[in-house]
Amino acid sequence: MTRGEAVGRRGRARRCRFAKGRPPLDDDLLCFEDFPVGEVAEFGHLEVTADEIKSFAREFDPLPFHTDEAAAEASFMGGLCASGWHVVALLMRMCCEGYVLRTASMGSNGVDEVKWLKPVRPGDVLSVRRTTLAARVSRKRPEMGIVTFLWEIVTQTGATAAEVRGVNLVATRASRAVPSEAGHA
Repeated sequence: MTRGEAVGRRGRARRCRFAKGRPPLDDDLLCFEDFPVGEVAEFGHLEVTADEIKSFAREFDPLPFHTDEAAAEASFMGGLCASGWHVVALLMRMCCEGYVLRTASMGSNGVDEVKWLKPVRPGDVLSVRRTTLAARVSRKRPEMGIVTFLWEIVTQTGATAAEVRGVNLVATRASRAVPSEAGHA
């Protein structure tokens, strides 16, 4: 699997097209209907380095076990490890490369839960396993689907380092369908 490639167990996803008058967006985007409940997709491939761990931590989470290798060795962590916020940022990058930038995204109303289960260390290679937990069309905005996902950040050994549960808002195919040219002179 190449970087950014998403593989679903149900095969290639159908695409949606945009109606005239919409912003000039890619007409080959994934729509709400392309995320069936129960689907599992795996994507991403990012190697974490000590320099990246320390750089992120110095700016955003300057705890000693994220910024200083000697202090990290002496800490309860037993060695340098990535900030959980860094791990979640890497998840977002892999999601963007894996599917979000190819999706008729309408944003998100947030995440429900983040769990950091195992430390991410220098040299770890991370990937994502995305499971569609629930999907429904919005009652107030029928052009928008609400998709609940579980994203698992998995290391090269198969260990789950973190789990995030949250929502993506995705345009429905019907709201993006190109009207027929038939009957127009």
